[in-house]
Amino acid sequence: MRKHRRKFEHGEDEHVDESWLIPYADLLTLLLALFIVLYAASTIDVAKYQYLMESFKSELTGTKIPDNNAGLSPHMPTPETPVVEPPKEDKKDAELDALKIKLENYIKNNKLEAVVSLQESKKGIEVSLKDVILFDSGRAELKPNSFKTLDGMVGLINTVPNPVSIEGHTDNVPATNTIYRTNWELSAARAVSVLYYFESKNVDTSRLQFSGFGEFHPLFPNDTDEHRQANRRVTIVILRQ
Repeated sequence: MRKHRRKFEHGEDEHVDESWLIPYADLLTLLLALFIVLYAASTIDVAKYQYLMESFKSELTGTKIPDNNAGLSPHMPTPETPVVEPPKEDKKDAELDALKIKLENYIKNNKLEAVVSLQESKKGIEVSLKDVILFDSGRAELKPNSFKTLDGMVGLINTVPNPVSIEGHTDNVPATNTIYRTNWELSAARAVSVLYYFESKNVDTSRLQFSGFGEFHPLFPNDTDEHRQANRRVTIVILRQ
C-alpha cells in the first residue's frame, strides 16, 4: 500500500502509520461473512445453518472444519436421510398374518377342515376345534388321538410371543353327570385341560389363560344336532398384543 509523506519545518519527511487499515479490512470481511450467515439462516434448513455457523467459526478462529467443502461455500452438505423403521405394531401384525397362513396350511395339509376352523377377529387369530376331536361326550380329559393335532398347533403357536386364550364352549343340553354340575364347569374344565397340555409342551405359562363360556356364546342356534355339535368346541385364540 502506498504511503504518503509530509514535509516538516526541519525538512524531514515523516511516514504516516496506516497499519490500522489491515484490521479494518479484516473486520469488513468478517461482517460480510456474518451478514451472509444471517441471510442464509432465514432460507435454509437447520443442518445447513449449523454448517454455516461452523464455517463462520472457522473464519473467526483461523481453524479448518473437517469437510471438503469448508468455509462459506454455496455447496452445502446434504444430511443423510434417516432410516425409518416400521412401527412395532406393523411388525406384530405381520407376525400374526404369517402365523395365520401357517395354521391354514396345517389344517389343510392334515385334512382337518371338518373339525377345525380358523378365523381372524379383533381379538386375534381364532382356531376352533370341535369337541369330538378332543373329548368324549360329557368329559374333559383329552383323548390320546388329539395329541398329534394339538402338537402341530403348539409348534406354530410358539413361533410368536403373543398371549394365548383358551375358551371352552358347550351346547345348551344340561350337564347330567355328577362330575360337572353345569355347562360352565364342563366348558371351563375342557379349556383347562388344553391349557395344561400346552404347558406340558413348553408353552410359556405366562402367555396362557382360559375361560369357560358354557352355552352362552353359540356359533349357531341350538336347534339341530349339527348346530349343537358345532357349538361344542374349544377355541384357541392367539391374541393381538
